[in-house]
Amino acid sequence: MPTSSPPHVRTTVLAPRLAALVDDHMGQDVFRLEPDTIGVAGHEAMDRVLAARRALETERPTFKPLQGRSIARSEASAVTRAIGNDVREALKNLPAEDTDLSGPWPATGHYFLRDLILGRDPYRLRLLMSRNLELTPLLTWSVVSLGAALPGWPRSDAAFTGLATRAGEAVGYQERRYAMGIYRRTAAPICFTVSTLVANALWLGWPFDDSTPNRNIVYEALRLLPPSWNILRNASPEYPAIDDRIGAKDDVLVLPLLSHRNPALWDDADVFRPDRWDGLDPDNTPGYLPFGHSSERCWGRHMVMPLAELLLDIVRSSGLVVDPDQRTARVPLLGLLGVDEVRLTKAARVR
Repeated sequence: MPTSSPPHVRTTVLAPRLAALVDDHMGQDVFRLEPDTIGVAGHEAMDRVLAARRALETERPTFKPLQGRSIARSEASAVTRAIGNDVREALKNLPAEDTDLSGPWPATGHYFLRDLILGRDPYRLRLLMSRNLELTPLLTWSVVSLGAALPGWPRSDAAFTGLATRAGEAVGYQERRYAMGIYRRTAAPICFTVSTLVANALWLGWPFDDSTPNRNIVYEALRLLPPSWNILRNASPEYPAIDDRIGAKDDVLVLPLLSHRNPALWDDADVFRPDRWDGLDPDNTPGYLPFGHSSERCWGRHMVMPLAELLLDIVRSSGLVVDPDQRTARVPLLGLLGVDEVRLTKAARVR
């Protein structure tokens, strides 16, 4: 999947199952993926499915039940407000002009964001942002259990982030485990999503024209490699009524990965063209769902955009370039859709 990024053509290699999805179903609206799963990629069908009902608790990625305990929308809203306030505070304290973001992305951007937003929090909480914890759920919960059992639990009146202050209110081992789980569930997606998104943008579009706004770059990266590339809805009686190809026991997988590249909806569908967003409204463009459906937008979108633009600002002003020797990047089949590694280096000096 070549991009149009001068001066070197770079190739993005999708995981085999993702590539097969694109090759086999591009341009289709409703189709069978598995014996018990229907794929939906037509923008009108996507709109009907997602508008039919609100997401169930098991369908909300960040706020699924935790340790067998349901997370009420009121609690989810409260912790989202807490991390939102923490992000706004972080954005008031911009990094030094000589901040070095060279190295492998998205890891470099991830740890920069962790320190920017959560740098004043106790180590046992910041450790929950480690990318190594993505290896297995067992590793994650081992770290959570250890952190909850250690003495010296953070005080709720200390000068931590709002998210850590909430965790500090937990009393007893089980409540501390739950608080640490909520901390990770709330903060980690911000660091992971933003760093992945910016890595995608750098890979797909670098070098950027000086006149191109960061916002356009972000929207276009979200189009070609949306980190949230699918939206699951479990079988529900509303869906067969929408389309008779959906059975009563069929789960539904809504696929922005396909609608975002559908040539019936986009000119030069496979080309990175941030200028297209000069004349498009991302909230009302058919088939464009990087932050979910208008009936239930992702609560983190107002954190993702400014943080992604900040990272792009730093990279664009610091003389960094995508390593010219890197011509290929792979996109593994993971929860977040993104290139596995983009190498940023200092631009070579012209003698």
